Amino acid sequence: MNLNQFLQILRARLRVLVLTPLAAVLIALAVSLMLPKTYTATTTLVVDYKGVDPITGLAVPAQLMPGYMATQVNIIGSHNVALKVVDRLKLADQPESRTRFEQETKGTGDIRDWLADLLLKKLEVQPSRESSVIQVGYSDADPAFAATLSNAFAENYIATNLELKTEPARQNAAWFEQQIKGLRENLEKTQASLSKYQQEKGIVALDQHLDVESSRLEELSKQLVVAQSHAYDLISRRNQLEAAGRSFLPEIQPDVLTNSLIQDLKAKLALAETRLAEIGEKYDTNHPAHQQAVAEADSLKRKLAAEIKTILRSLNTGVEIAHARESELKTALGEQKAKILELNKQRDELSVLTREAEHAQHSYTAALQRFNQTRLESEASQTNIAVLNPAKPPLHPSRPKVLLNVAVSAFLSVVLAVSLALLLELLDRRVRSPEDLSIALGLPVMGVLTDAKLRRPRWRLAFPKTPA
Repeated sequence: MNLNQFLQILRARLRVLVLTPLAAVLIALAVSLMLPKTYTATTTLVVDYKGVDPITGLAVPAQLMPGYMATQVNIIGSHNVALKVVDRLKLADQPESRTRFEQETKGTGDIRDWLADLLLKKLEVQPSRESSVIQVGYSDADPAFAATLSNAFAENYIATNLELKTEPARQNAAWFEQQIKGLRENLEKTQASLSKYQQEKGIVALDQHLDVESSRLEELSKQLVVAQSHAYDLISRRNQLEAAGRSFLPEIQPDVLTNSLIQDLKAKLALAETRLAEIGEKYDTNHPAHQQAVAEADSLKRKLAAEIKTILRSLNTGVEIAHARESELKTALGEQKAKILELNKQRDELSVLTREAEHAQHSYTAALQRFNQTRLESEASQTNIAVLNPAKPPLHPSRPKVLLNVAVSAFLSVVLAVSLALLLELLDRRVRSPEDLSIALGLPVMGVLTDAKLRRPRWRLAFPKTPA
């Protein structure tokens, strides 16, 4: 079928093409006018997803916006919000609602759930694609009731959103409150153990005390070194003096040379020996003068030897005293070391108790801060959602859309009319043009006889070219 044949068919079925769309449009217009009018009230909400929480200081990242908005849409259309609307408007207490519930469900189920499902069927939530605005629309035959329901859904959605934030915070606050009791008991226990240990050991300022004792230990160590050096010096001098006494040369020892009494006796002995030598040249050994000089020299020698022995005894006494002093210093040093070790042990034990107390204090402080934060979150009354435009009773119905229904019916009826014309032509095929006759007989058309009175032929015939 070519375009010419198609147009011939439409021309022949012009009545169908006109009456079918006209009837369809009239029917659609009549049905649209007969349908009950429905009014849609819309509440506009704005979600401040970048707003900072006044308590936690957290903000929703921009990359989570699509999922966040989808979640908010699902919350608005949830059964939980619908139940809150039913309870707030007391729809379950209305006689009309109970009568309809009995008729449709025979009293089966809960009227609140039935009403909530019924409300959700007329609810339409539309989020904006490029902004954080959500439109909550509700459709009903009563425009005032539609506005009331739309605003009720928005208000209860805000309340539900706030409840979803505060309820977990309440649970966390209750859990933290229980934990804080145990942490407080642990803190009191560790602090009591620390105080008891300090009282038992008499610790006031352990580090300062340890520094003093360490200085004392260092001083004792120095005194011991000095005492040992002094003892070694005395022993050396004593040994030298004893060795010199055996070799009869004690006068060359430092202790002898530095003794003024011995030096005086040595000088007197030298004079006495000089006199004895002079008297020995003059007198015989039995001469009284010679014997007196000998006696005087012997007396000086005995005094000198006695004085050297006194020095030796003094050295022995000094050695004994030095040994005693060294022994005392060693004992004191050992006691001081033991004291230092005990102080170190006390410091280690005190450090452990102090760290335990600090850790308990830190845990208690952190839990207390978190408890205060969660308690504030549980008592929060602010949310990041606000009503931008509340719903008002609409002046014009949203459905039925008469113009749209007529336009759609006109378009569909034209398609239906064309299809119906083609169907009728298929069922009752007729010759509408020379091309139809040629196709039907399978022969070429040689010519067309037309009415001579017609100025123009109805059909134009193109004779095919024949070979010569």
